[in-house]
Amino acid sequence: MATNVHLTAELENFARSCVDSGQFNSVSEVVRSALRMLQEKDQRRIRFNAMLDAVRLEAEREGVYEAADVLEEMDRIIEQCPP
Repeated sequence: MATNVHLTAELENFARSCVDSGQFNSVSEVVRSALRMLQEKDQRRIRFNAMLDAVRLEAEREGVYEAADVLEEMDRIIEQCPP
């Protein structure tokens, strides 16, 4: 599929420098790589949001603990441990 992409001068220079450095064989490869990275980032965002939703549901179902309360309980447990 042929698609024309218009880049700013700054992005064009960057893409060409990637080719000139030998990282890529063409500007098209640079653009494809950038799109794959964007796609991966979007997939990570979707997974992260799903995880947050799961945590919210768990917190609603199970309740939450305040960090200060957890630290206080840990201190009590540690104090009860034999030396």
